[in-house]
Amino acid sequence: MSSNEEIKNNAKQTLEIEAAAISSLTNYINDDFVNSIQLILKSKGRLVITGIGKSANICQKIVATLNSTGTPAIFMHAADAIHGDLGNVLKDDIVICISKSGNTPEIKSLVPLIKNFGNPLISITGNPDSFLGKNSTYVLNTFVEKEACPNNLAPTTSTTAQLAMGDALAVCLLESRGFDSNDFAKFHPGGALGKQLTLKVSDIYTNNEKPSISTNSSIKDVIIEISSKRLGITAVIDNNKLIGTVTDGDLRRMLESSSNIESLSAKDIMSTSPKTIDPDEMAVHALKKMQENNITQLIVTNNEDYLGVIHLHDLLKEGIV
Repeated sequence: MSSNEEIKNNAKQTLEIEAAAISSLTNYINDDFVNSIQLILKSKGRLVITGIGKSANICQKIVATLNSTGTPAIFMHAADAIHGDLGNVLKDDIVICISKSGNTPEIKSLVPLIKNFGNPLISITGNPDSFLGKNSTYVLNTFVEKEACPNNLAPTTSTTAQLAMGDALAVCLLESRGFDSNDFAKFHPGGALGKQLTLKVSDIYTNNEKPSISTNSSIKDVIIEISSKRLGITAVIDNNKLIGTVTDGDLRRMLESSSNIESLSAKDIMSTSPKTIDPDEMAVHALKKMQENNITQLIVTNNEDYLGVIHLHDLLKEGIV
């Protein structure tokens, strides 16, 4: 059994080998890569990405990345393709075939069929001189010196290189298409990521109570309002215009510094420059503003009209944090 130190060293060595392999891929970004991007951008069809074994697993991840960044793609297993799934390949589609060796029996059976269909074939392979490489329209070279596996057998470094090359394709395509955060939000409406891109302050604050007092409210009334609304803050308003705020922190500081609280009112302890946010701002911007100012609430206003309060707990509940 390996010692703790040996385990750490093995892990570090694996990461170093794979990092070096990815770094060396920059040497293979050539005209074939550029031409592949241009071909895909001009295509009216989809990308059909195929492979076998561990490469097939990489194919599926690349398909997911492409679909989420504006390039329609489907996965076709190379073994299934030669047993009927070639029907997935339509006239305008481009096929990307991923294989480390480029010489497996399934690849040798599949490639001639794709060529007979007349579809462009882009290969991602560690062996440009392979059967796959020589029969491709364009070759994206993912050659690696060795696998991270100590026996140089298990696909590790090679599949990492394939994945990185797929990411390079996806990023170049989205940049070329001008794919921005608004486009990204359309494809990611659910989950925390989707909410970060789409959820606005107005979608959240209306679920909260709307604490408010006047400048002349007594300290007792201030305490009751803050406690009953459970947001740790109350707005001080005049004709629904925001004048200031009182927080539970303001109350604590008042108790520490004053011995005669009965003579005080809201205007004596309120902050006259509270942090505010517009209801049309993104919820993630509210979080950033809270973090920058080390606070847990923001007053929601529209042209100084007091609308409500958004709290850090609201953002936690929505999965924004």
